[in-house]
Amino acid sequence: MALHRYRLRATFAMLVLLAFAPLPSAVRAADPVADFYRGKQLRMIVGYGVGGGYDLYGRLVAEFLGKHIPGNPNIVVENMPGAGGFKAAEYIYTVAPKDGTVLGSVSQTLALDVATGIAGNIDVAKLNYLGRVTSEIDVGLGLPGSPFKSFDDARKQQIVVAGGSGTANAAVLPSALKQFAGAKFKLVQGYKGTSEMLLAAERKEVDLVGGIGIPELLVSHPDWILKRTAVILYQNALTRSPLLKDVPTLAELGVTPEGKAVLRALASTAEIGRSILTTPDVPVERLKALRAAFAAMLADADFKAAVKKRNIEVDPATPERIDAIVKETKKLSPSVLAAVKALEE
Repeated sequence: MALHRYRLRATFAMLVLLAFAPLPSAVRAADPVADFYRGKQLRMIVGYGVGGGYDLYGRLVAEFLGKHIPGNPNIVVENMPGAGGFKAAEYIYTVAPKDGTVLGSVSQTLALDVATGIAGNIDVAKLNYLGRVTSEIDVGLGLPGSPFKSFDDARKQQIVVAGGSGTANAAVLPSALKQFAGAKFKLVQGYKGTSEMLLAAERKEVDLVGGIGIPELLVSHPDWILKRTAVILYQNALTRSPLLKDVPTLAELGVTPEGKAVLRALASTAEIGRSILTTPDVPVERLKALRAAFAAMLADADFKAAVKKRNIEVDPATPERIDAIVKETKKLSPSVLAAVKALEE
């Protein structure tokens, strides 16, 4: 009888232990997000060619993000240049699977271009941003030794500016500052990229590069920014970069309320910067997981070591911040949008 009671107690104790013990992995509750992504190959669609800023940050995220997505999928990069980056955005919006397997690194001006009618019929608010890796602040740059020192000088003397195509920041920013901030800029267009513009400045064909990004300069000419050996007249940002606390933003330079509003609209694109997005209609739990993975990637020690070694600027922002800028852009007045469109035509 005693043996029987002992066996009953032992059996009861075993049942208690089993009740509170973790289940084997094979019978644990399934994680539908991890199950979906496990073994998958995600695509990072970059709206520009290989080697530029969008490509740089798209590939950086593709390298490190999969580690933090449940199921640890692989991410491959696909460059899809065309129509000023709009070809990729339109593909992501209309063609790509709406299941969280397609990500994108597309134009930071997309929301403004759609609002002005320059780009096609995309509701940018339906695209889902994961977050921003860095802002993309373009600056007006004079080489070391330039015969001007501040924007006040640009209001007093003619400065020849190298620009790109009509919609490129290197052309739009100096044109806007000439119209709305009183700059005596003479714009010379036709340069195909910042390398050509810098070469023109070295040859003294021009005095100023109309728009070149801080991240690009930190890689190619860090002393120009960190030691301020170059002359920087303005920065395309809503708030001054910590690296350029003494350089005015576009909106600060506007001389009328309308001018300030137009310049602020242009500067808002810098806040979107090098952000990563995905398609509309991604299932809620997958989108939540992608956004959490993006935040975890930014905090990852290996990611931080890589960007430090490669001298890549990181200036994160949340998807909520990017969404707010998109919504603000959609609410711009018709007069401001018309002025922006005129600058880009």
